[in-house]
Amino acid sequence: MKLGLGGVLAATLALDAQAQEGAAQPPAPAAPDDGLATSVDLSNFSFDALSAAMRNRAALPYEPPPEDLPDIVSDLDYDGYRRVLFRRENTVWANEPGQFQLQPFFPGFIYQATTRLHVGDGTSFTPLAFTGADFEFLGPLDPAAFEGLQLPGVAGFRVTSPIDRPDRFDEVTSFLGASYFRALGRDNRYGLSARGLALNTATGTTEEFPRFSAFYIVRPAPDAQELVFYAELDSPSLTGAYAFTLRPGAHTVIDVVKRLYFRQSVERLGVAPLTSMYFFGENDPHPRPDFRPEVHDSDGLFIERANGDRLWRPLKNPDELALSYFSETSPRRFGLLQRDRAFASYQDIEARYEARPSLMIEPARDWGRGVVQLVEIPTATEANDNIVAFWVPEERPEAGSAFEFRYRMRWGVLSEMADETAVVSGTFAGMGGNAADSSDNGLWRFEINFSGGPAAKMPEGATIEPVIDLADNVEAVHTGLARLPDGGWRLSLDLRRLEARPAELRAKLTYNGLAISETWLYQWTGQP
Repeated sequence: MKLGLGGVLAATLALDAQAQEGAAQPPAPAAPDDGLATSVDLSNFSFDALSAAMRNRAALPYEPPPEDLPDIVSDLDYDGYRRVLFRRENTVWANEPGQFQLQPFFPGFIYQATTRLHVGDGTSFTPLAFTGADFEFLGPLDPAAFEGLQLPGVAGFRVTSPIDRPDRFDEVTSFLGASYFRALGRDNRYGLSARGLALNTATGTTEEFPRFSAFYIVRPAPDAQELVFYAELDSPSLTGAYAFTLRPGAHTVIDVVKRLYFRQSVERLGVAPLTSMYFFGENDPHPRPDFRPEVHDSDGLFIERANGDRLWRPLKNPDELALSYFSETSPRRFGLLQRDRAFASYQDIEARYEARPSLMIEPARDWGRGVVQLVEIPTATEANDNIVAFWVPEERPEAGSAFEFRYRMRWGVLSEMADETAVVSGTFAGMGGNAADSSDNGLWRFEINFSGGPAAKMPEGATIEPVIDLADNVEAVHTGLARLPDGGWRLSLDLRRLEARPAELRAKLTYNGLAISETWLYQWTGQP
């Protein structure tokens, strides 16, 4: 069961137990006018009106969510929660023509704070009410104990659509727990998650987990290929108004507009946060025997800079908390990706890690100066989400300030434009030096594979030059570049670390002085 950072991440096994290009950007809204309401008028709804209500709510003290769940619901443990199933015959829009259907998640277990769902035409909305009769309670739960149950709200919702087969509605996205949500491209299995916002992650200040307190879902037309919905965000430090446009497909696209209104200053604002799991892999092998060569939902952080340069940072399961900062000015995109798509790399017939989606964030407009921050947290089990990445704007939010961010999310098997430039297709690490020498020579070898792009088409003997940049506490004992059997190239580095402190490594391939690969980045910690 995944509890993630602070034990707040949606319990993915519970979620699975209950179930089993180019969407248009939402129109640019005008600046919200001054108003006094702190809740939106359901009969006269607009994104501007929702934004005004959230801005006005931010001027008031924070009110924690009410503890109004019946004891029989709030006392559910993990096993009990898994035995509550939504009755599919009660699915919203199940008996209507169209490409989308909606199902709620039962509250309880770690989902004590409920959210409210509304459905309407975009300007007028009606609350959706659910009772115990909408759910099935499997033994050893006693169904009679839940008769007549009135729910004050639900834990979240899932959207289904015929994404894999035209004759079957499959889950395509789910919102469950705080501001967590996740989505699938075609033929994917759930892996990494996203959040509406990250506050004070990996700082000396207690991390805060804002929650989506209400959703407003626009009833789609029968021929609609996208689903539009809005959300309220609330927490002690801020409020927010969100607009989402969901378009399922081979790459499922979610366009996001978020407006944030701060009650108080925060130490670190994390925009478009991604949360994933990396347990072990080719560059970071498991210390204990495991029949699986690799176990991870994502294997690297990708960044495309404003000037078109592309960076690849393999993920690790560090011995201690590791923080990395990549200074950027309005990056074109960044994301946590699962590049290795071979079943043989994982050998897990149940988890199917090769089918986990990648997630790319594509900022809209100018995000200005800031950093992409990567947080890697030690974990002793694959049940924990230990990887976080997000954008941190240079401007720090203060009480009374307001921010707006727009971006597109792409979920699925992403190619990262390997036809245009060589990408890092593998990073392997281990003891360096002569393989026949069993002594500890203090060397550590990195083997970096580059695949695709013009480099793959270079003839034998082509003068490809690696550009290697090492920290001042690292010396290169040997470097080499060789052709791979599949046409790619392997850069070999035998390195010695002169001091125990972490070392940053960089490398890329060039031809006639021009880069023909993305830049490989690595933070060398731990061994040797």
